[in-house]
Amino acid sequence: MSTLKNRLTAIVEEAFAAAGYNKELGAVTFSDRPDLCQFQCNGALTGAKIHRKSPMMIANDVLPNLSENEIFKSVTVAPPGFINMILSDEFIAEEAEKMAESDRLALPVTEKKTIVVDYGGPNVAKPLHVGHLRAAIIGETLKRLARFLGNDVIGDVHLGDWGLQMGLIISELYREQPSLCYFDENYTGEYPAESPVTIDDLSRLYPQASARSKEDEEFRMAAMQATKELQNGRAGYVALWRKFLEVSVADLKRSYARLGVDFDKWLGESDADPYVAPLLKILDDKKLTYLSDGALIADVAEETDEEPMPPVIISKSDGSQLYATTDLATIIQRAEDFNPNEIWYVVDSRQSMHFKQVFRLAKKAGLVDDDTVLYHVGFGTMNGSDGKPYKTREGGVMSLSVLIDSAKAAAKERIEASEVAKDLTDAERDDVAEKIGIAAIKFGDLINHRARDYIFDLDRFLATEGKTGPYLQYTVVRITSLLNKAMAANAAPGKLLPPQSDTERELLIKLFSVGDVLLRAFEDKAPNAICEVMFDIAGLFNRFYFENKILAQENEEIRASWLGIIELVRRMLLMLLDIFSTDVPEKM
Repeated sequence: MSTLKNRLTAIVEEAFAAAGYNKELGAVTFSDRPDLCQFQCNGALTGAKIHRKSPMMIANDVLPNLSENEIFKSVTVAPPGFINMILSDEFIAEEAEKMAESDRLALPVTEKKTIVVDYGGPNVAKPLHVGHLRAAIIGETLKRLARFLGNDVIGDVHLGDWGLQMGLIISELYREQPSLCYFDENYTGEYPAESPVTIDDLSRLYPQASARSKEDEEFRMAAMQATKELQNGRAGYVALWRKFLEVSVADLKRSYARLGVDFDKWLGESDADPYVAPLLKILDDKKLTYLSDGALIADVAEETDEEPMPPVIISKSDGSQLYATTDLATIIQRAEDFNPNEIWYVVDSRQSMHFKQVFRLAKKAGLVDDDTVLYHVGFGTMNGSDGKPYKTREGGVMSLSVLIDSAKAAAKERIEASEVAKDLTDAERDDVAEKIGIAAIKFGDLINHRARDYIFDLDRFLATEGKTGPYLQYTVVRITSLLNKAMAANAAPGKLLPPQSDTERELLIKLFSVGDVLLRAFEDKAPNAICEVMFDIAGLFNRFYFENKILAQENEEIRASWLGIIELVRRMLLMLLDIFSTDVPEKM
């Protein structure tokens, strides 16, 4: 379904063409000055150079072709050539009614594409930490947005589950428990069903092993040998690796679930390993690689580059492979498995050079079609009050579960101090605190453009006023309470009437803008645009709520219309909150 703005653009384009001007000048936008008009067209300013006329002359020539259209209450021209449009209240009511009658609120869909979203990237054997937050919630929101707009979307966690870190853990576990059957090369029985390690063990083993490898050359060589034997299929090591994976993924799923993050595929670097050999053959056949000081590299620099573009290192002199190799192999795998139109990588902006190199080489090697989009959705860092990446009070990296628990505990304190606490059981208070804490974290992050760094301020994020997740939740709870009271009084939403006030009118126009915002957020991969329109809608609803005594309205048709608008706002906010995978408590 076309958005209202696009339908208005078609009308104004026809008006420009009828007046003898370029049709493309008729693009309509929502007004920056809603106190003056609702929509505007600035095409006359652009057309002045093309048609060698003043913008005012062009705008006035177009004006008669719009003034007679009954959907407009008024169309005026303002210096230096703006065409300002105000819709008739009757047309606004008709459009709102169509929105209310639609299962998806008349929101648009895009041309269907297959999109893979790579947005996890955690390493096996390590708990999630705050550095994983942004990739998880930005990626999940973009996945859900793309799916809502009608695309086939595959979300992939892309686990770091292969390479030296596995050899390090195997070697460290051998130091502690050498008698385990996994280390016996002559063992022929079935390996135990129960894992020999817990997630706490893995969290301890890896940093121990990593530190030891930097001080003990013999240990480092043993870890490298263990890695090689694992990758060559040594039965005991493969069985042990599977246990590491099983324990880690179970823990990762618990943490991601608390954030409302869910992956369609739990694939890792190990799944791409079978594609490395075919990758190397493709690169060799196309003469894209050469040896330099024993390392296999590929040039990707172009004459038009304005900054140095280093070559891609495919393998080091010792034969070990780097992230670029795995990422290129993964592209082959995804092309075979999903044949995607686009692959989005939701990864820290500091990796931008890496992805430029990988994408260029993927295209040069023909790993994907020329029209396949490879897109790095870069994001900034989450910082503490000192402006540096967020840390614990002791200066260490905070685990994600500790961050979530902190937000939940702070939310629970506020609940305990509120009037609503007496109406909640202990279990309900816990559930409400979890939902509020998660919303605070998510919207504290997502209200910022993804490319920006931002300061994590939990007290500010938990506020029920301002641009926060709890404010949106509280608005929905208020609406639900109002609708429940209306139902108890035998009052129900009804046919939407022409708006009765400026606030009501502005609220409906803002609802009409959501479709365009979703399309822009999808195009720019920018969830903050959706956040902004949600806060605008919530703010206008609350203004509308305070300006009108809705349940006390004696005119039944007006009251039913107002309840209909309120129900429309509730549906819209819930639909958008679902894109953000954010739940709303029943009480706040």
